[in-house]
Amino acid sequence: MEKPGPENSAARPVPFTGAEGLDDAVIVALGCNEPGAWRDCREALEAALARFRAEGIDVVARSSWWRSAAWPDPDDPPFLNGVVMVRTAHGPHELMAALGRIEEAFGRRRAAANAPRTLDLDLIAYGRIAGDLDGLILPHPRAAQRGFVMGPLAEIAPDWAHPLGGTAQQLAAQVLVGVDATPLR
Repeated sequence: MEKPGPENSAARPVPFTGAEGLDDAVIVALGCNEPGAWRDCREALEAALARFRAEGIDVVARSSWWRSAAWPDPDDPPFLNGVVMVRTAHGPHELMAALGRIEEAFGRRRAAANAPRTLDLDLIAYGRIAGDLDGLILPHPRAAQRGFVMGPLAEIAPDWAHPLGGTAQQLAAQVLVGVDATPLR
């Protein structure tokens, strides 16, 4: 895997301006609190984004990177998180499989729930789909409660409406987990 150079490591927010509108938005959250083979989590997350295109996933908008304490154990290393909106021909299950391949390539191991990890990729929303798709629950069942998801999403698409109610901006103001999440500048 090619590591990005320092000139590619800064995350600058790119707001969503898609002509298809926010109702069709496909949203993926990224997280890292163990850099693995990378210099730091920022470098690992940038490298993961660089890998998206090879999996048929095009990033159309992205947040800056946000730092927050690990949850539920704040003694674990802090997380670096972000959110991207993507365009893909993959359906929800195919997209989850592609995200899983990227996680695996970055050394993701699923030893215990909420354990430190090199890369965490979550499908937050796939357009307006809401419900259980053979074990894949959309929108992500806990995303609306997480500051490290709703904060970055509100940064790039404050008017995005959660399929079950509330905009990204409204939900970011009501989060229960990751209330300490703040963007890196």
